[in-house]
Amino acid sequence: MDLHNPTGGVEKNAHTLTEGKAPSTKLAINPKLPTQIQPGEARIERDPETGEVRVIEAKAPKPNPLNDLLLDMDVDDEEFEGFGDESRTSHKTDVVRQLEQMAANEAPAKPRKQSEREQEWLQRLVEKHGDDYEAMFRDTKLNIMQQSVGDIKKRVKKWKANQVA
Repeated sequence: MDLHNPTGGVEKNAHTLTEGKAPSTKLAINPKLPTQIQPGEARIERDPETGEVRVIEAKAPKPNPLNDLLLDMDVDDEEFEGFGDESRTSHKTDVVRQLEQMAANEAPAKPRKQSEREQEWLQRLVEKHGDDYEAMFRDTKLNIMQQSVGDIKKRVKKWKANQVA
């Protein structure tokens, strides 16, 4: 069988990809510094006597190296002022006030208690290994959940404090 063409494909590089096509500039990132200054916003004043133009207030355009079209949209920041304004939230109902008060006065967290099963497990570990936490860690028959040395030490300390009390 003769295919009359080479098989296996052709390696694509930058030259073959752009051959015959105009390069896409909308999504291309240009790392070079611009040669022209992009237009921004400015408030100017013309001197009536001399005719000279003075810049009173200049606003640079937002940097947009990725040519993001959403950043180019003309949206005034003044439209969004007042979202955190207290004047809008001054009409609070009693329910809202009570909920805010409850949220501000959160209850202290209750400490976790060791279960009877956990206490029995720790007692067996201490009876077998004493204060050797490394041996407790390596004991695969009693430490089936593979608790770390630090975790076992913390649990045994809490268990001993409960035994004394």
